[in-house]
Amino acid sequence: MISYQPFYETLFQRELTEYTLIFKYGIPANTLHRMKHGEAITTKTLDILCGILECRVEDILLYIPPEDI
Repeated sequence: MISYQPFYETLFQRELTEYTLIFKYGIPANTLHRMKHGEAITTKTLDILCGILECRVEDILLYIPPEDI
């Protein structure tokens, strides 16, 4: 399972909001909705988010093995 919990922690550390991502950086609201619900996003989106947040992929998502769920 993929968790986006690190994304929200990174967003908080950078003092950014989802509103800022949508209206300043053009991230689709649907993408943030998908992340909130643990759904898949593209590697292109990951690349864009890493650029905006100046972070690594590990700062956006976390893999949780099935046995740990």
